[in-house]
Amino acid sequence: MSMNDNQSALIQQLATLAVEQGQVIATAESCTGGLIAAALTDLAGSSHWFDRGLVTYSNEAKQEVLGVLPETLQECGAVSAACVAEMAQGALARSHASIAVSVSGVAGPDGGSDEKPVGTVWMAWASRDYGHRTRHFLFSGDRHEVRQQTVTEALRGIIDCILSEPRESPLRH
Repeated sequence: MSMNDNQSALIQQLATLAVEQGQVIATAESCTGGLIAAALTDLAGSSHWFDRGLVTYSNEAKQEVLGVLPETLQECGAVSAACVAEMAQGALARSHASIAVSVSGVAGPDGGSDEKPVGTVWMAWASRDYGHRTRHFLFSGDRHEVRQQTVTEALRGIIDCILSEPRESPLRH
């Protein structure tokens, strides 16, 4: 993976925040095939704040490894808010992480449809204490560009999650 300067800066910021706030990250990836985990672990010392990356490319893997419900895949598809929410929650349940990010999308060049064109990506970020949030993206470019934009937005979302976690209040004497 060739990481750009923007991603490197985001990972540095994420690492600093995670260490300062005691957060640990896990990833559940489909269309990125482990690129988010690779980007995170490119930074020396990431073992202090990164627990694991789960690549669940097939629907069977999403069900077996992350506990995505067959009904979710049948009714909504793998590229959906419901699926990525279950992926992120499954990653949390199967890790020691406090925050998980999940991604599923259509990176191309084929596989798109009118409803879910190439570049369609759903992401979810889940926290042990505050549930999850999902977001839809429609990226442009070729397969590589769609996957790189997905990594960048996943990193931004993790940072947003860490910043939204409540901080421990100082002890009062």
